[in-house]
Amino acid sequence: MFESTHPFAFFDYWRVPYDLSGDSPETRLGVVTAGTSGKQLTWIRANGGKSRSDYKAGRYQLAGFSVVCHLYTGTALSPVDETWHKVEPILDGHGTEVAAVWEDQQGNVFLPLDPGESMNFLWSERYKTVGSANVKRLVRKGMVKGYYVVRPLLPRPLQLKMRRTLAKRQNAPSFPSWPLEPSLHSFYDWLFDLTTRLAGTPVPWIDLWPDGHSWAMVLTHDVETGFGRDEMELLRAPERDRGYVSSWNFVAERYEVSDEVVARVKADDCEVGVHGLRHDGRDVASKRMLGQRLPAMRKHADHWGAVGFRSPATQRSWELMPTMGFDYDSSYTDSDPYEPQPGGCCTYLPFFNEGQVELPITLPQDHTLFEILQHDDGELWVGKARDIRERRGMVLVLAHPDYAEDPRLAKGWQQLLDEFQSDETAWKALPRDVASWWRDRASSELRQSPDGWTLTGPAEGRARVQHAPLANQEA
Repeated sequence: MFESTHPFAFFDYWRVPYDLSGDSPETRLGVVTAGTSGKQLTWIRANGGKSRSDYKAGRYQLAGFSVVCHLYTGTALSPVDETWHKVEPILDGHGTEVAAVWEDQQGNVFLPLDPGESMNFLWSERYKTVGSANVKRLVRKGMVKGYYVVRPLLPRPLQLKMRRTLAKRQNAPSFPSWPLEPSLHSFYDWLFDLTTRLAGTPVPWIDLWPDGHSWAMVLTHDVETGFGRDEMELLRAPERDRGYVSSWNFVAERYEVSDEVVARVKADDCEVGVHGLRHDGRDVASKRMLGQRLPAMRKHADHWGAVGFRSPATQRSWELMPTMGFDYDSSYTDSDPYEPQPGGCCTYLPFFNEGQVELPITLPQDHTLFEILQHDDGELWVGKARDIRERRGMVLVLAHPDYAEDPRLAKGWQQLLDEFQSDETAWKALPRDVASWWRDRASSELRQSPDGWTLTGPAEGRARVQHAPLANQEA
């Protein structure tokens, strides 16, 4: 259906079929050609070479949503002449037009940015290193480091008071917006619309979820203390009664995790994961620190049969997480300004960080919702979960048995479980199953046959073929 001179990350992520016609690393332009129409999309490749004079990293507005990237503002590479016209201006933070998407009389399009880089800027939270956001990041990083140094000396009520005070100052972040940041998925929709117009026909892609499910619901728990270990039934019992399964992440060296505890979790068809070494916020503080701690964490992971990791307090490092040897990580939130490391990957779908699957937390954490923001029930949980369901995404929620004696949490947890108990459109899966599926999907491809598009690879038999419709045409 398409042919591309270089790997096209948007197609790779959505599993849109295309042929690679060549890969010239020194070339600064990539070209996708629609085989049905011959129309072309030319884009600026992020790794094709940059110079200060014509590339500028920043957050921009395109068609009403944010893109973060190195934007090409020069003319040397642009094919634009009198036969081309602007179809979308690209604006900076002051609302000034700094570049544009162009189209010629034949319907060919020029895009002055790399979609793959923009996707990665959001997944990896590199948007926090751009412009003034970088200054705020460095200040916040110093505050977080200092907080974890003194936290063991602070009484628990004082810790909560400090977090609540900080939360009041973070209540209205501009980006990522909270509780949901839609920009990346708006960008996906825009790119699908663009490529369907180029092709002149609906564009096929591999469905997100297996076995006919339209969205995924994943329950996870971090067990922070021995108390939480002993009170797991506060959360597990209502899950079991409603037919749910869940994962339980234990801290390796903060309290004892007996073989009996692990066996009980597995006997209940649930999953065991690793929640750091000591829950002190230092596991991924540096490459050196991780090197010192990783052998002990891996030893416990192997003993427990754990393939997943979540960092305490969702401390994370894009460079370090995939070096830990876990099949998946779940330390990123989609959007959360209230955590010690605020930000988010801006998506409610899994994605890859090198060879590791990242499963973002997509509902606000229980501690944030009830202890910090002082909500009385789970209406925000339910409302956002409904929204993600409509978007065909992944609802991944984190709740702690350590705080489950709070009646607000108990009420909210049952609200969430009750809301979707009978929803047969949901894939109610363990994190390890979602990660395994995401690998199968990424290793599968669509091929055209006389009967239409067929799927081959490990997802065959479980996945469906979807089509992005033409503009103004219903799916």
